[in-house]
Amino acid sequence: MFLQKHKAHLTYCSNIHPGETWKDTLANLETYTTEVREKMGTEHFGVGLRISGEASKGLLEGTELADFKNWLEENNLYVFTINGFPYGNFHSQRVKDHVHSPDWLSEERLAYSKRLFTILNTLLPEGMDGGVSTSPVSYRHWFENENSLTDAKAKGAEQIADLALFLHQLKQESGKSLHLDMEPEPDGILETGEEFIQYYNEFILPTAIERISKETGLSASEAEAVVREHIQICFDVCHFAVGFENIDEALQNLKEHKIKVGRIQISAALGTGPLNSSSDFKLIRQELETFDEPVYLHQAVCKDENGGLTRYKDLGPALAVFEANKPAEMRTHFHVPIFLENYKTLVSTQKAIVETLKHWKNEPFTPHLEVETYTWGVLPQEMQTDIVSSVCRELQWVIDTLDRL
Repeated sequence: MFLQKHKAHLTYCSNIHPGETWKDTLANLETYTTEVREKMGTEHFGVGLRISGEASKGLLEGTELADFKNWLEENNLYVFTINGFPYGNFHSQRVKDHVHSPDWLSEERLAYSKRLFTILNTLLPEGMDGGVSTSPVSYRHWFENENSLTDAKAKGAEQIADLALFLHQLKQESGKSLHLDMEPEPDGILETGEEFIQYYNEFILPTAIERISKETGLSASEAEAVVREHIQICFDVCHFAVGFENIDEALQNLKEHKIKVGRIQISAALGTGPLNSSSDFKLIRQELETFDEPVYLHQAVCKDENGGLTRYKDLGPALAVFEANKPAEMRTHFHVPIFLENYKTLVSTQKAIVETLKHWKNEPFTPHLEVETYTWGVLPQEMQTDIVSSVCRELQWVIDTLDRL
């Protein structure tokens, strides 16, 4: 929905609804998203569309895309953003590191992304820009050493350069500005803001500028402008908070390097809050264990009293040494409802969302705001509530927060 007061589009990501076929995806929109629109009392509602690899093929068959565009118009819905990170099944079975597959080293990740942009190019209303989020190249623990990581970065940059050229050509045809929103996340090849900036400057820019200049005849500076328009970052607040990154500094660094933010993914991580010698580490560990589930990766980062960080591949390994190590604070990559600041003795990183929105309100750097709490189905039972009411509560929390800042 368009927030007139704040000149931004706010939505939620439909990856919270299980479904891998296009038929299932459409059924979820018909069942849940239309009800969210009605409960929010908005005439038009923007959809944060998640389309799997299988669904993307189904939507491009026959008249499906044209039929869907008509359905959107009939139901006062519009699509301005697509989640193109998870390719395969994202619910009800083990996902873990498979969320990165296929990665940007593969032809299918490139083909999938092109399908999503073809879809978005058709659905995006005139006068708006549109983004597709994607993985941070690959999962870093699939690579044995720095040399193999460097090779992966180079291969990924070649594929991304191909996509940048594709998006440039789409714009020449339709006039629509579309951007790939790369999403740094824990244990991705690109995990931190600093790693993303380094990759953008040292791999994406030189590779894509050369490719685009060669194919189009544009000058290096003109090609650079094309890359900066079409390759952006998805600023997932949870991911930056898990790594204890300073929000204002992270956003300022992106600005200084002229990297555009395609969207803010509004999400909260789970944490312990500051700990000390009097903290009940056993109780805290027991409460955290209720979030150690088998579907998603919940990487953990522990900060010691000197500010040093220790990273764990999942919550389980971090909890195994939690009482012995007694960190000064721990955060885990578990998306929790953004309207909750506390859960028993645990806390969320809701303050990082507030900091992000405050920075954005003072300097609006993207018109796309998307709430992404995809873990409703794996939350502890007492935290699971009606999905539509929960989504509406999250959206209203964002609106209320923006209004009071």
